[in-house]
Amino acid sequence: MNPVQCRMARAALGWGVLELAKEAGVSTQTVVRFERGEALKQSTVGELRATFEAAGIEFIAENGGGPGVRLSRHSRGA
Repeated sequence: MNPVQCRMARAALGWGVLELAKEAGVSTQTVVRFERGEALKQSTVGELRATFEAAGIEFIAENGGGPGVRLSRHSRGA
């Protein structure tokens, strides 16, 4: 997951920085730093990603069209 995918995933779920931080158990500053492009521990990025995946986000790898995200059919909100 990269910073752009993080912002895209939040938008897809309708989450602000505060909601993501609360769900992932990290500080809001951690989310802001990551989305700004600052390096975080891989374990922290993993926690953010796992939080999104548990909420129904699927990460799409770089495949010629650029990395992205989508809501799975089994998302919590669906």
